[in-house]
Amino acid sequence: MKAKRAFANELIVGMVSISDRASQGVYVDQGLPGLQQWLARALKTPFQTHQRLIADDQSTIEQTLIELVDDVGCDLVLTTGGTGPARRDVTPEATLAVATRLMPGFGEQMRRISLEFVPTAILSRQVGVLRETAEHAALILNLPGQPKAITETLEGLKLPSGESTVHGIFSAVPYCIDLIGGPYVETHQTVLRSFRPKSARKADA
Repeated sequence: MKAKRAFANELIVGMVSISDRASQGVYVDQGLPGLQQWLARALKTPFQTHQRLIADDQSTIEQTLIELVDDVGCDLVLTTGGTGPARRDVTPEATLAVATRLMPGFGEQMRRISLEFVPTAILSRQVGVLRETAEHAALILNLPGQPKAITETLEGLKLPSGESTVHGIFSAVPYCIDLIGGPYVETHQTVLRSFRPKSARKADA
């Protein structure tokens, strides 16, 4: 069922945590709460979320992404988990399978940020893609599984003064959503400075 916007500029976000053990109740999932908390802190624009906790199964991941974009009508879908080289890590494969176009810059920047902390960032296979139908389009991004890494990836790296040294990937998300026909998304500048060309900025924003 299509989600209804309470406001014209309300962002509809799908959030998918992918973990065999968390989905079986072996441990408490941290990915979905981490994403929810970050969005609540960073977004000035109203938003609603649709959350899914599923196993590392490619068919299940594909069906979930298709449901969130095609049926729910999400503008943005964020996944956490399942992006490493282990045999059960199939999130990138599932994401690519439902994509209509690739957005390779997102994966490149995520690894750029993570390499500031750990050399094993090169093992990450995170991707960013678009899924488009005749009436709707959404941006799908694979994120890390841990809340700290999620924040670093989305928000980027800063000096103690607050000045950005490495841009987080969410800096480019609002303009990307503009370009694919989604709502006009704004962020709290104290958390994350999103970027738009001057020609794309609203006068009162």
